[in-house]
Amino acid sequence: MSRGLGITLAIVGILLLAVFLVFGSYVSAKNQMVAKDEIVKSSWSEVDVQLQRRADLIPNLVETVKGFTKEESTVFGDIANARAGLLNAQGPQAKIAANGQLDSALGRLLVLTENYPQLRSSEQFMRLQDELAGTENRIAVARKRYNDAIQDYNTFIRQFPNSIWAGMAGFQVNNAFFTASPAAQSVPEVKF
Repeated sequence: MSRGLGITLAIVGILLLAVFLVFGSYVSAKNQMVAKDEIVKSSWSEVDVQLQRRADLIPNLVETVKGFTKEESTVFGDIANARAGLLNAQGPQAKIAANGQLDSALGRLLVLTENYPQLRSSEQFMRLQDELAGTENRIAVARKRYNDAIQDYNTFIRQFPNSIWAGMAGFQVNNAFFTASPAAQSVPEVKF
């Protein structure tokens, strides 16, 4: 074997090794992106289930409040419209926006109940309010997991060389984070 042939084989071997390493890096990164994307979807599903649970509790809460307050139909209509908007929303962005409207409508309902002491002492209302509070806690935990999953996914696909592979494989940054609704950002008024 001549010296020139040996050098050529060495160069071809090095190039094949480099191609194999690059391809292996791509496959590994793509598999991790798929796994992280599935975690985001699973986390969203958990949020969606908890939002549905809350939406299912609302009609019972509204009916209980209606029994004590006949003249507050505007608030009840707003809640019904917001709930329908949440149930009909498609995709995370639309559901996040609809959830903000429902949060606002529920806030007005709970403020309304302060004007009716007999309602606040109702056992059924208290039980429903406890269930709603428990569901709100579940939603908060699910939102946190969802936001953490999106952050992990986004961080991974934006790091080098994953950013190159993400672009080639069609993975994009996900900006569908859950944030606090504008109503939740105002300081509640406390009266003693």
